[in-house]
Amino acid sequence: MATTESRASMQVPLVDLRVQYQTLKDEIMAAVADVFEGMQLFLGPNVRAFEAEFAAYSRAQHAIGVGSGTDALILSLRAADVGPGDEVITVSHTFFADTEAIALVGATPVFVDVEPDTWNVDPSKLEAAITPRTKAIVPVHLCGQPAEMAPILEFARKHKLFVLEDACQAHGADYRGQRVGSIGDAAVFSFYCSKNLGGFGEGGMVTTNDARLAARIRRLRDHGSDRRYEHAEIGTNARLDEVQAAILRVKLRHLDEWNARRQANAAAYGEALAGTPLELPTVRPDRTHVYHLYVVRGPRRDALKEYLGARGISTGVHYPIPGHLQPAARAWSRGPGSLPVTEALSERVLSLPMYPELTREQIAYVADAVRAFYAAG
Repeated sequence: MATTESRASMQVPLVDLRVQYQTLKDEIMAAVADVFEGMQLFLGPNVRAFEAEFAAYSRAQHAIGVGSGTDALILSLRAADVGPGDEVITVSHTFFADTEAIALVGATPVFVDVEPDTWNVDPSKLEAAITPRTKAIVPVHLCGQPAEMAPILEFARKHKLFVLEDACQAHGADYRGQRVGSIGDAAVFSFYCSKNLGGFGEGGMVTTNDARLAARIRRLRDHGSDRRYEHAEIGTNARLDEVQAAILRVKLRHLDEWNARRQANAAAYGEALAGTPLELPTVRPDRTHVYHLYVVRGPRRDALKEYLGARGISTGVHYPIPGHLQPAARAWSRGPGSLPVTEALSERVLSLPMYPELTREQIAYVADAVRAFYAAG
């Protein structure tokens, strides 16, 4: 148990990438060294092996490694022939990459509100958002909990819409016994460094059970080419490199253990923060939450964030400005008040430290600081 003096000097980062690296340093450096010995630096044996391993992990038939989660979004939409004149339904309470990708393929993002408990897309809002131009839906599995996919899929099949899961925060999560990445027509993952499965830079993946879609994404990621110097269509350079693939192969073997630790940390937070004014994450009983983020909601969010920061506890706000209120999204926004749940969340949510190596002592320290803040208030 920490002494009062040691607790007073405790630092709790929002994410600690160094501690995970230290536990895997020898494995990772050996894998990277093997890449440099062979000097096949992209679309080589590690990318091919990682694609197969990640497809199996995600219970999908195909996986295509790309340069980032954003690349995965853009290429998936392009491969589904989403483009100018089309509309894509998505949420505003998420990272801006979803809106950005829709716009970059020439389509129009159409924002719907989220559920007040899971903060994922509210299926009851879809019918009012559809028009003759609607081509696709991009549900986001926010913070690590899958969206309510059954009614989303039912709605999509009724209207013949492409469903692209944004699973960038949900590696390894399950919905009604299905692994995210195998539920929609396709799914995208990010391997940004702080993700549940993160590389040492950028990386992404598309999973799908559609062989035709997979083949087109493979072509688009490599300048529209199926064979060297022959370009069937205009693509881009969005290849996952061998170094990242080698690192991610090492880390994938530990992902289930890390997710289990995140879930245990979330349970510890739940006990330690019980009875405080904070609203804790809600998890539906038919799915698993892998806690990429541990996000609470409560009064005086900004003051609490400052109070915790002064005591060495790093926190985050995901996301302070909703996508529909971003300056870059003015052309598609219905303005303030159009998404009331989303807008209320942006003013009250706070992400507490969450990573597999977080200790019970650190969680207790965070909880004690939260209690002290509200007691003083």
